[in-house]
Amino acid sequence: MIAEVNRDGCRFPSRGTMAESDFYVRYYVGHKGKFGHEFLEFEFNPNGRLRYVNASQYKSDTMIRKECWVTPSVLAEVRRIIADSEVLKEDDNLWPQPDRVGRQELEVVMDNEHVSFTTSKIGSLVDINESKDPDGLRAFYYLAQDLKCLVFSLVSLHFKIKPLG
Repeated sequence: MIAEVNRDGCRFPSRGTMAESDFYVRYYVGHKGKFGHEFLEFEFNPNGRLRYVNASQYKSDTMIRKECWVTPSVLAEVRRIIADSEVLKEDDNLWPQPDRVGRQELEVVMDNEHVSFTTSKIGSLVDINESKDPDGLRAFYYLAQDLKCLVFSLVSLHFKIKPLG
């Protein structure tokens, strides 16, 4: 894939072929409580854009928005993580419905499939084991954990104040 350069001199991947551009991931977890609407959301776009938002009103905190570009190899790794999780085979009909505790959403467009999952926030593995579909919810839970870890790493590496080395 050829990289383009924007007006700031930053390199980013150009749009790929139709097969490469048929990929999108969005994850959201949040709730509305005494501090207002607090949430974490991120998305990977087919052109390599990673968008991250963390909104917390605790102690009048401000919304954190980060955006960066990832390489095709990072997008390939996100695809691999999702494929290995086998979450695309799952159905969220038996998962706990969103409630006052909060909600989680995962939307994936990959390999000519478009799936959207919605469930309540998961506090622990006990919540998963007590659900009507523990295997499916467990696949979702571990995928969400893996994607969050990857995104936190990418965002913190990209926005380091002191460069490495």
